[in-house]
Amino acid sequence: MRALFVALGVAMVLIGAVWTLQGLDVLGGSAMSGVDVWAIIGPLVAGLGVGLVIAAARRPD
Repeated sequence: MRALFVALGVAMVLIGAVWTLQGLDVLGGSAMSGVDVWAIIGPLVAGLGVGLVIAAARRPD
């Protein structure tokens, strides 16, 4: 179960990073590019992903 939570957390960090870069218009070619809301949602999702990875790593087997 721990591996599932770690994998989910890593996926959230990666998705949050992509959303942030799209919101900041660093990554173009999407309807999300240059939209400020994604520059806010992205770091929130990435932060939750980091929290999930930390919680899963600290959880006993």
